[in-house]
Amino acid sequence: MGLALAGATIMMAAVLLPGKAEAQFGLRGGPLGVARFAVGHVIGMSRLRHSRMAVRGGRYRSAALRSQDPRQDPRGAERGQNSNPYVLRAALTAQAALSGWQGGRRPQGWWRHPDGSYGWVGPVFWPFAHDDLTNAVVFGDATSLSLYGYGDIYAALFAPYAATELAAYTAPQGRRGRRVPTAETLCEASDTGGLPVDRIASALQPNELQRVALDELASAWTNARDTIRAACPAQAPASALERLGLMQARIEAMIKAADAIEAPLAKFTGLLDDGQKAKLEALSKDRRAALASMQRKDTSKDTSKDAQASSACDPNSDPRYDEKLQRQYEQLVQQQWPADDVASTLRLDDTARARFEVLQDTTLRTMETLSACPSQTPETPQARLTAVKARLQAMLQAVNGVTDALDDFEADLTDEQKAGFEAIGPKRGA
Repeated sequence: MGLALAGATIMMAAVLLPGKAEAQFGLRGGPLGVARFAVGHVIGMSRLRHSRMAVRGGRYRSAALRSQDPRQDPRGAERGQNSNPYVLRAALTAQAALSGWQGGRRPQGWWRHPDGSYGWVGPVFWPFAHDDLTNAVVFGDATSLSLYGYGDIYAALFAPYAATELAAYTAPQGRRGRRVPTAETLCEASDTGGLPVDRIASALQPNELQRVALDELASAWTNARDTIRAACPAQAPASALERLGLMQARIEAMIKAADAIEAPLAKFTGLLDDGQKAKLEALSKDRRAALASMQRKDTSKDTSKDAQASSACDPNSDPRYDEKLQRQYEQLVQQQWPADDVASTLRLDDTARARFEVLQDTTLRTMETLSACPSQTPETPQARLTAVKARLQAMLQAVNGVTDALDDFEADLTDEQKAGFEAIGPKRGA
């Protein structure tokens, strides 16, 4: 589809790779996986530019986060027109993510996703988790879900927010016209989608038995939303380990939610005849086609960049023999992880340096394991649910691995060194 993006996190283009990544990391074909990852993300920045323009112009404010339907542009509703949900989502999350960062003075942050949205909004990780689950399973649209990966893990290690900035997201609602939304508001406002029962019933015209099964599925979907919402942070995580722990909790909640809807989904679809199954699939195809049409209107087509993105995701593509990709790779290497800054600021001994290199390499491996190159959309809701669970399991495994490496790195650090490590993230966004 037109909205499918070749990468997982454009915001990491300035902080990606260590100088010895090829030697230490052992990515497939040397810089193959890394360069392929990087190309897609550089390309991704040219897309959905309207979302960033919306943020710069202040067209969407925190009040929009309290909207009952975050997929609908309030201005578009007045004109009877639907807006591109990805442009609106990017604007909503950007407004919320940046309002508490550096006083809201910056138009964009380095940890943004390729579509301009944010996976970390203050202390909240994956604010649209339930909607992403619904879109991926029901409509076959895993675009947003696929953007989560390496960049979000990196942002957990080197969080851009200072402690005082994070505290603003968990402070009680006080004065009128609050500028920084609370974590609770973010979690409540962004999980409003749910199962489109009326659309499904209208399209399929279910009999009584099928309608009962559909209602059971809708109830399971609501419970899934509540499971994910329960993993919303009550307070701001104060350290990298706590942020990774929050990632684990949110992903585990999504997996639990997916498990809960599996049986009622199989029951409902098992009661459908072939014609109804075709109509159910037509709903997802029609939605993807509508989004593709919106995307063509919202962005200027750059065929050369699209061709480059396609080449970057081609499994037979080898950047080792492409001079342009090699130059891009070398530039990213020079701008990469703050290894020297960490070593000098924390005054690391040889053992701690070695442990930091393990943390660095473990995190970099997630670029390959969580690649977001477009893949063919499974044809049935059950198959899509299986694919979603596999993606979530892979991400949970990646986060767990980085958590273990970080725990080893910090095991012998003093409190002063740990505080110095935490201070590196906000400095990188200065």
